[in-house]
Amino acid sequence: MKKVITYGTYDLLHQGHINLLRRAKELGDYLIVGVTNDNFDRERGKLNVVNNVLERVEAVKATGIADEIIIEDYFGQKIDDIQKYDIDIFAIGSDWQGEFDYLNEFCKVVYLPRTEGISSTMLRNEKHKTIRVGIVGCGLIAKRFVPEATYVSGIEIVGVYDADNAIGSNFATSNNIANNYTSFDEMLQDVDAVYVATPHLSHYEYSKHAIKAGKHVLCEIPLVLTEGEAKELYSLAKEQGTILMEANKTAHCPAFNHLMVMIKSGAIGEVVDIEASLSRLLPDRKRREFDASQAGGSMYESAVYPLLPIFRLLGTEYTDLHLYSRMENGVDIYTKGVMKYPKAVCSFKLGLGVKTEGNLVISGTKGYAYVEAPWWKTNYFELRYEDLNMNKKFFYKWDGEGLRYEIQEWISCIINKRHSNARLTPKESIAMARVMQQFTERKNFSEI
Repeated sequence: MKKVITYGTYDLLHQGHINLLRRAKELGDYLIVGVTNDNFDRERGKLNVVNNVLERVEAVKATGIADEIIIEDYFGQKIDDIQKYDIDIFAIGSDWQGEFDYLNEFCKVVYLPRTEGISSTMLRNEKHKTIRVGIVGCGLIAKRFVPEATYVSGIEIVGVYDADNAIGSNFATSNNIANNYTSFDEMLQDVDAVYVATPHLSHYEYSKHAIKAGKHVLCEIPLVLTEGEAKELYSLAKEQGTILMEANKTAHCPAFNHLMVMIKSGAIGEVVDIEASLSRLLPDRKRREFDASQAGGSMYESAVYPLLPIFRLLGTEYTDLHLYSRMENGVDIYTKGVMKYPKAVCSFKLGLGVKTEGNLVISGTKGYAYVEAPWWKTNYFELRYEDLNMNKKFFYKWDGEGLRYEIQEWISCIINKRHSNARLTPKESIAMARVMQQFTERKNFSEI
């Protein structure tokens, strides 16, 4: 049996792709198609890919041409795959002429003619309308958002609004943004979407107002502090046909997502314990983070991060949660949470005035995953086993501030009208707000 392998992104699958797949299939008896994963696309600078990897795999599968579909994860994988699958022919489009001649050492390389007059880039340009975005709140995180957005196709920041007009004016000028609006309603008239980067307690009102105006919303963490408000916002967004997304950068980090996929696939067996920690020592106690009237404290500031791997891997239906906090002036400078699931237990530690090791350990029946600090900016993790020879290390690139990943996913959801994001679902976001509410109400709470 003659085996053929080909690779591609297959974004916005079109007739050109189908023609190429058919030509590759005609070269042999069995066709393996490698689809690039989202992380690999990003590493190659492809932040403008419209369809995520699952959508692209399904599109290729639907053609009925491929006998087998695999995921391309890393540079150099083609050689590994050719040897692993005992490939006879490597086929690729003629626009890559000469680029893969080095593979002739391992199999025959064939460059296939492309279909003239059609490409993913052309379709992407036709499909992509530019999403006009307004920024609400001109603090530190908004300063990071502006340069990160330049790495994403299909977004234009057209203006800002801040309750302090002078701050908004300075921000717009220093970031070369055309408009500094004097009212939120004025800005909503000019934009398609809003990035909410205001203090915690104003997230609900700004997000709700924007959604009711038919605007898409990317809201900084935490989205809201009560389960009811979170449910209301997601329900309202669904009714309005708008995209609401919580801006949890770790949820869209390529390495973190690869880790989650590997663990869900059984790489360490059944998960029985998760330990996640995140802490910072902030010496200036006059900052907003230490102001009880502005929802300061380690829980409101950081809990969404350690809750993410817990909810991703074990779901949101925990049976019990106990919270233990060190309080100062009405805010928690340290909180530890212990969560019970039917067949697992989890813990998370948060600190603003207490320092702890900021790692992530996920324990399973076959091994465990270790992510060193700061795990919420995952660029490296290990899978460790009883047999040390089985241990594996995985290295990734973390680009810039990491916000570009969540921005790209938000814009992709808007363009493709995807109302539920698989990397941080509304259900998970609502469950995070439920945890915040439990802390606020001091249920199952002990002060230490």
